[in-house]
Amino acid sequence: MGQLEGKVAVVTGANRGIGKAIAAAYAREGAHVALVCRGSPEETARIIENAGGKCSAFRYDLADIGGLDGLVKEIAGKCGTIDVLFNNAGAQSRHPCVDFPLDDWNRVMDVNCDAVFFLCRHAGRIMIEKGYGKIINMASLLSFQGGLTVPAYAASKGAVMQFTKSLSNEWSKLGVNVNCIAPGYFDTEMNTALMNDPVRSRQILERIPAGRWGKPEDITGAAVFLASSASDYVNGIVLPVDGGWLGR
Repeated sequence: MGQLEGKVAVVTGANRGIGKAIAAAYAREGAHVALVCRGSPEETARIIENAGGKCSAFRYDLADIGGLDGLVKEIAGKCGTIDVLFNNAGAQSRHPCVDFPLDDWNRVMDVNCDAVFFLCRHAGRIMIEKGYGKIINMASLLSFQGGLTVPAYAASKGAVMQFTKSLSNEWSKLGVNVNCIAPGYFDTEMNTALMNDPVRSRQILERIPAGRWGKPEDITGAAVFLASSASDYVNGIVLPVDGGWLGR
């Protein structure tokens, strides 16, 4: 405990699922957590505050790329700085590739790719100036694979993996660690359709060596590691948290 004592950690998509679990874990480790989400982070804030932690809430639609600089400045102004950025928020849309709508493509790419890069850029300036920072981007198994009926999601997560390496190549020597976590199949709202499909759910479960879908809490250990001083010499990696899926 206390691995993030005195740090300011930003978590996007902090109002549900994996983001909520990571925000609570960072608070338990002593961070002041900036909760960023389009909806209300009231439940996450209550969990953190009831456990004696500190947090601040910032409601924002990450599809609004033009306002991200202002968002980062607002967070840094209210919280004092930014030490950790976890880009967790994501969007998903499922259609056959031949019928994939342009509006859905743009929304997924805006939230999953463009917003992540520009949040890295804006927060990275603060981190570079003080010579310290930890950025963790949410990749996916679809950073490595193509999936079915999710071309925009696969494209966005492939891009996140690659520009994470680009950022790391430039910023590692400046004291800023940039890495990814690639979650496997997790029991979250984004995967409701898959879990409700008896055939696909069975196929997925049969391939996971751990024998179960992941829970949001399963990812918090990796998230804390990459945000803490324990990862000071870890740069540009994609850390799978997938129950062994990629090794199958």
